[in-house]
Amino acid sequence: MRKYTIVPVPTRILTHHDDICDAILEFGASNIGNGDVVCVAESVVAITQGMAMRCEEFNPGFLAKVLCRLFPSKGSISNWYSMQALIDAEGGPRVLFAVICGFIAKCAGKSGTFYRMAGKQARLIDDVTGTMPPYDKHIVYGPENPDLVAEKIMETCGCYGAAVADVNDLKRSAVLGVSKGVDPDKIAEILIDNPFGNGSEKTPICIIKDYCEN
Repeated sequence: MRKYTIVPVPTRILTHHDDICDAILEFGASNIGNGDVVCVAESVVAITQGMAMRCEEFNPGFLAKVLCRLFPSKGSISNWYSMQALIDAEGGPRVLFAVICGFIAKCAGKSGTFYRMAGKQARLIDDVTGTMPPYDKHIVYGPENPDLVAEKIMETCGCYGAAVADVNDLKRSAVLGVSKGVDPDKIAEILIDNPFGNGSEKTPICIIKDYCEN
């Protein structure tokens, strides 16, 4: 695949008081060209949408306390609060059924069944410490309507396209939403080395230069 130049965009800490499009223009407008694709980390999009909640806002029930023990300690739904967040979002019966089916599938040598069946938030919830301070004390849900967010970014910034992506340092790259004309699989491959910095780097936005060359 062709090598693309990726420009990280430093910002201040973005909060639920911010609009993601305004933030991109404020910090990155001078670096955005007509053929570029603007990419934003999904956790930051979610935070600006008000999708972050402190642990104290959850009331973990018996089901959450039991099911969370079935997941690896480093997983995003391995504690009471993040599991309760998933149950609140997707429903207890659905999560329980997904756990049962996932266990059966695992015994048959198939992985990933739980995350396919438990709803989109099972894959997207960030546990505490999963994002930048002060939101490292929060459970952060996945963003709402990422395709619409990408379209709005594209229209606001005058770039070729935009993407909302979930990327980490373990070579996991998933694109949750894109504007029209942007290939999500190609963007995921371009971002595989995780150019985002959601912590102290404060670079939750990056620009893929000349994605579409005239």
